[in-house]
Amino acid sequence: MKILLDTHVFLWWVVDDPRLSAELRMALESPDNTVFLSSASVWEIAIKQSLDRVRLPQDPADWLRTYVTQYGLLALAIEHSHALAVRNLPARHRDPFDRMLVAQAICESMTLATADRAIRQYDVPVIS
Repeated sequence: MKILLDTHVFLWWVVDDPRLSAELRMALESPDNTVFLSSASVWEIAIKQSLDRVRLPQDPADWLRTYVTQYGLLALAIEHSHALAVRNLPARHRDPFDRMLVAQAICESMTLATADRAIRQYDVPVIS
């Protein structure tokens, strides 16, 4: 299975947050699955870090590089097709980063790892 991480799931995984379910943790750590981190999540982390809404112990670029390498994550760039797919999504979620992740998951036939209940309103496979 191809899994796309929602930003909060990536952050929870890194800090071993108990909100990350055992089922989701097993899926993320299974060698049978490929796990992706979107450029949208990196962008969101950078914005939230600059606003002091996410605290990181070091420079964001170094911090991200460490965990992307440690967890063997693959980068998912934002493509034109992803950006255009957002226009076809019903306005069920107001967060533009989450809407981009939904569009990417749909376009790339991925399962979205998220605890965000609003995302379940979209026609996208979800694991939480």
